[in-house]
Amino acid sequence: MSKFASPSRDIWSVSRLNGEIRTVLEGSFPLLWVEGEISNLATPRSGHSYFSLKDAHAQVRCALFRNKRQLLRFQPRDGDKVLIRARISLYEARGDFQLIVEHMEPAGEGALQRAFEELKAKLDREGLFDARNKKALPTFPRCIGIVTSPTGAAVQDILQILRRRFPALPVIIYPTLVQGSEAAAEITRTLEIADARKDC
Repeated sequence: MSKFASPSRDIWSVSRLNGEIRTVLEGSFPLLWVEGEISNLATPRSGHSYFSLKDAHAQVRCALFRNKRQLLRFQPRDGDKVLIRARISLYEARGDFQLIVEHMEPAGEGALQRAFEELKAKLDREGLFDARNKKALPTFPRCIGIVTSPTGAAVQDILQILRRRFPALPVIIYPTLVQGSEAAAEITRTLEIADARKDC
């Protein structure tokens, strides 16, 4: 008997190999955010969309099924920069590594959303959303303090509403920067000043 026909070999079929690889891939990665440019977009009569997501050095095949595509707030096109939320999979019939898209949005919107979510998670870890740390607002405040830019449109809206609803209520504006790289530190300092003065 030839050594190549040894019965001790565990010979895999292609189907078994691809099935095992798919199981490993899908079990090893969580849902991922991936950013790139759409190319070769196709949407056949099934309503599913198939495309490649690429950057300057690589690309990956993607599938966006009809039920998820119908939830999009925009119409994706070739050349669009997008941010997708996807799970990794393998299309066993062809052995193609691919991403199954659960959500898609324009890349700029995605960057802002990610920054917001990261900040929210950071503040939550610091306990700033914990109800035990919050102070109840008085039923009838004796004075309202507003930390803001005194020239902004937003403060004018606030003052107009307050004049209409509570014309006798005193309002103190604590002026501060609200835009630019210095705004965060300036707002913090102004809040500390307002708290120390105890006017409101």
